[in-house]
Amino acid sequence: MPFAPRLSCALFALVVLLAPLLVQAAPAPWYYWRSLVDGQRVCAQTSPGPGWEQDSAPHEGPGCQPRRKVLIVPMR
Repeated sequence: MPFAPRLSCALFALVVLLAPLLVQAAPAPWYYWRSLVDGQRVCAQTSPGPGWEQDSAPHEGPGCQPRRKVLIVPMR
């Protein structure tokens, strides 16, 4: 019977150690939203409210800007 508490503790420890691998936090993507009233466009991560429709694919950079490209120059 003493085997069961050790097994449950081991399973709990395994879950605690592997949980961060399953949870991935990332910033929300940015979208252009178009007003159904006057056609004005705004950039936001979530809908500005009723009367707006999503007008673009997601942008990975902040503020609807493309992600910056990093140039890596090898050193000699």
